[in-house]
Amino acid sequence: MFSKSNLLATLAGFAVMFLLGYAIWGFATVDFFTEHSLNNVMKDPPNMGIIALSNLIAVFAISTLYGKWARGVHSAKEGFQFGAWIGVFVGFGLGLLWFATSELMDITGHIAEAVIDVIFYGIIGAVIAMVYKATAKKAQS
Repeated sequence: MFSKSNLLATLAGFAVMFLLGYAIWGFATVDFFTEHSLNNVMKDPPNMGIIALSNLIAVFAISTLYGKWARGVHSAKEGFQFGAWIGVFVGFGLGLLWFATSELMDITGHIAEAVIDVIFYGIIGAVIAMVYKATAKKAQS
C-alpha cells in the first residue's frame, strides 16, 4: 500500500487531479454549469486546502486500487480504462443518484458532468499507470 510506485503515482495523480480539475471546473465549464445549476450551493471562496486534501485522499485510493487491479501490467491504455471506470462510477452512478435525490443540476448538467468525469478520471488513471510502469521492478534476465 505504501510502496514507492503507489506513493509516486499518488503524487503525480494528485498534481493532475488538482490542476486539471481546477482548469475544467474552475475555468472551462463554469458558464455551462452555471446555466444548468438549479441551486447555487458553492462556497465563495471554496476551501482550496480541503479540496487539495480530498484530491490527495481520492488519488491515493485510486492508485492503491489500480495497483491491485493491474497485476503488474501497466500502460497508459490500461490506466485510462481503469480511470474511466472510476469516472463511470462517479459520474453516471453517483451523478444520477444525486439527480434523483437533490436539486443541484438539471439532467443535462449531470450527463455533461458524467462524460467529463469519465475523461477526467481516465486521464488520472493513465498518469497513475505510467508512474507504475516507470517505477516497476525490472525482470531480471
